[in-house]
Amino acid sequence: QVQLVESGGGLVQAGGSLRLSCAASGRTFSSYNMGWFRRAPGKERQFVSAISRSGTTTYYAGSVEGRFTMSRDNAKNTVYLLMNNLKPKDTALYYCAGERSRVMPPSSAWEYDYWGQGTQVTVSS
Repeated sequence: QVQLVESGGGLVQAGGSLRLSCAASGRTFSSYNMGWFRRAPGKERQFVSAISRSGTTTYYAGSVEGRFTMSRDNAKNTVYLLMNNLKPKDTALYYCAGERSRVMPPSSAWEYDYWGQGTQVTVSS
């Protein structure tokens, strides 16, 4: 199993940047595909980004493509989400998630087995 703890959220003005971190416990972090999801008030959980075990492959939702960058440091058991040019519509609770069964990182929330508690991102206009 792996335990995930997100950090780095906060309040930022539109156009600003934040970097989220997700620290994982355990010694097998490099065997997990990782994803970032978000849930805005009154909306369903939404895929944001995913990264392969080695970090060589990343996927993004169309709404964040070109603004967000996901990366990982397996030596530090951590994944990151760098968010640039933030917009008010990016306001949400952001979660990281992990799974180790699939060849490539999935974009569906139901395919992930482990979840963090989330970190709040609020973008003011």
